[in-house]
Amino acid sequence: MLAWATDCTAGGHGDLLELYCGNGNFSLALAKNFDRVLATELAKPSVKAAQYNIKANAIDNVQIVRLSAEEVAQAMDGVREFRRLKNAGVNLSTYDFRTVFVDPPRAGIDEKSCIMLQRFERIVYISCNPDTLRANLEVLHETHAVSRFALFDQFPYTDHIEAGVVLDRR
Repeated sequence: MLAWATDCTAGGHGDLLELYCGNGNFSLALAKNFDRVLATELAKPSVKAAQYNIKANAIDNVQIVRLSAEEVAQAMDGVREFRRLKNAGVNLSTYDFRTVFVDPPRAGIDEKSCIMLQRFERIVYISCNPDTLRANLEVLHETHAVSRFALFDQFPYTDHIEAGVVLDRR
């Protein structure tokens, strides 16, 4: 999945926003394709692990902030200011976000966050739940078209699959 996501974002322009970054696994791999990466995660232990990974791998263009996808949407829309962004020295207006990478939990992405995703030129979506992926694609399809799709069988001998989708703005 890392190689696929890296290939899908090769030649990327501007900055990357990542939602649901976990321990920064994708953040660090994709960083070479973008000027800067702002990755967000809600779970404190995952944020700490991601920050450790950034230092351990000497990556200098990735910043991790503890925010949920819903909070990112609120911050980007100017609905609410977040101390966590300010304390991290993050000014969203200085970023040139063109691509967003999402790897949401099984519940998928809430509708308001999906609508926020529609403003990006490219959406790279990794899903562990085909049902929520389908529901999210119904919203995202209003503004974007699927340009790449992949299935990943990371759990052999189970019914579980991961899917990767790239959506480009129409």
